[in-house]
Amino acid sequence: MVALVIAEHDNGSLKGATHHTVTAAAQCGGDVHILVAGSGCGAAAEAAAKIAGVSKVLVADAPHFADGLAENVAEQILAQAASGEYSHILAPATAFGKNILPRVAAKLDVAQISEITKVDSPDTFERPIYAGNAIATVQSSDKVKVITVRGTGFDAAAEGGSAAIENVSAVADSGKSTFVGRELAKSDRPELTAAKVIVSGGRGIGSADNFKILEPLADKLGAAMGASRAAVDAGFVPNDWQVGQTGKIVAPTLYIAVGISGAIQHLAGMKDSKTIVAINKDPEAPIFSVADYGLVGDLFEVVPELVKELG
Repeated sequence: MVALVIAEHDNGSLKGATHHTVTAAAQCGGDVHILVAGSGCGAAAEAAAKIAGVSKVLVADAPHFADGLAENVAEQILAQAASGEYSHILAPATAFGKNILPRVAAKLDVAQISEITKVDSPDTFERPIYAGNAIATVQSSDKVKVITVRGTGFDAAAEGGSAAIENVSAVADSGKSTFVGRELAKSDRPELTAAKVIVSGGRGIGSADNFKILEPLADKLGAAMGASRAAVDAGFVPNDWQVGQTGKIVAPTLYIAVGISGAIQHLAGMKDSKTIVAINKDPEAPIFSVADYGLVGDLFEVVPELVKELG
């Protein structure tokens, strides 16, 4: 058995989700190969080769892979799968992986297994359902298992590998889509899904201006800032701050929830955090059911005091 991991990268470096996916691939048994499809992506390929447990890195370098268009990357994956060498094809359960692998599964006429959090055996996997309130065990008899991996379920693969790098023939541009542009939110804070500490605010914050009360706390802790869907829908903060079932799935070392009641959709996105601290004036708030530490009080008094205590 050989597993093929589809690298998520920006041509110059790998995204952290790729390391988590490699761990899942290794647990499937057999060798692990990584496909890096990009343009001028030599640096990303070299980074992939240094991941422990990876035996080979395949590089498809062509201009039409520069921006990771799903139609082109999917065709490259299918070209590699045509060899019959791969028993598993895995990608991170990010926007990148979710855009590409369903196309691959459809073309291979197999059922995709989405957002796995555990590998029980090479053909059996666990994945959350019902907003994480139940775990489904899925067994696949397909010749090729097409899988997206929820990064919070697996530790990141370590560095220290020395895999061989092999160039492969790039498929032609499908011509089905073109890259128009990208708008990136600039921030000095860590990226939400990669942060070790996250400070999140909810509807209890009250307004966009009030969200500034969380900034000194985030600054003290070197934290990323997040929010509940209610806060995002109310227009307090941008969409890319949203944590939850319909937002970003996170599992930092420390998650501080401020003014968040704890709707099931939010809990699904953060309950795997190592330590959860909840601050809410309602002692019956559902967030306290998953919190390791809970503080009942007025957040507008508690947060400044907490910042003061942190020195």
